[in-house]
Amino acid sequence: MLAGSVGCRLVDHDRLTDMLIQVGSALEPNEAWLALRGLKTFPLRMARQCESAFRVAHFLEGHPTVARVRYPGLPSHPDQQTARRLLPDGRFGAMLSFDLVDCDTAKAFRFRDALRLVLSATTLGDVYSIMVNPARTTHRWLDAERQAVLGIGPGTFRMSVGIEGVEDLLEDLDQALRACQAS
Repeated sequence: MLAGSVGCRLVDHDRLTDMLIQVGSALEPNEAWLALRGLKTFPLRMARQCESAFRVAHFLEGHPTVARVRYPGLPSHPDQQTARRLLPDGRFGAMLSFDLVDCDTAKAFRFRDALRLVLSATTLGDVYSIMVNPARTTHRWLDAERQAVLGIGPGTFRMSVGIEGVEDLLEDLDQALRACQAS
């Protein structure tokens, strides 16, 4: 289920109201119940996901087949000091991205297909670890030149780290990275 809140500037209020009339602005009872139930364990899940994402980012940054990792908790991230100021508890989120070394589309598919635990999906954010290849999914309509301007290449992956055992995630990523290099 998906839920949230929407806010806007006063000048956009009429447009927002029109949209809410068209798409609806209230959760169905079952979705509301699911949201309330999920909120009870959210702090535990988020803490686990942040801790695991931090470890995954460190692992990937040290892997010889990974060219670059983007995660605000890493010292190599250009905005790490800002992230530390805004997130003083040291939890930098469950999302990260990384680029494989010398990766073409075929190699990217080999990597993705070799994953056993991490799921391939076009949406991110769940209790399961999910990965997406933006060049082939979320940004597929852009040509390679525009993708490159945005920092997206054939070997760019975005990952939402779930609540699985972090050692299992690291093992899965390592075996998939080795598998895509071996072919």
